Amino acid sequence: MNEAFVWPVRVYWEDTDAGGVVYYANYLRFLERARSEWLRALGVEQTELAARDGLVFVVRHIAVDFLRPARFDDLLAIHSRLLELGGASLTLEQAVVRAGAVLLTARVRIACVRNADFRPARIPPHIIKRLLP
Repeated sequence: MNEAFVWPVRVYWEDTDAGGVVYYANYLRFLERARSEWLRALGVEQTELAARDGLVFVVRHIAVDFLRPARFDDLLAIHSRLLELGGASLTLEQAVVRAGAVLLTARVRIACVRNADFRPARIPPHIIKRLLP
């Protein structure tokens, strides 16, 4: 396994419910941003992948465990780590952390699909090279 990529996120009012706690669906946004930034840090530009190869990554499955709440103005760290790399998919482990305390864990399976018809497609070798340590 490779080291986790960490992306910081500040909680704003728009992320919370009436009680000032992060609304559960907004955690998915935080996870998505961290995955996109992880790919970008590896040199994988998703717009280029779509334009050059006609491929996009989509969430196929996600399992989330909500452990503790995050609140307005918290500074969170979103950890993302590649667990498995298949021919047409990858699985990541993600966690939302505040000051060392894990608030949420997620296991996310991402599929590579053709942009034209959303049928599964093999991840191109030039992308696989970037994903492997």
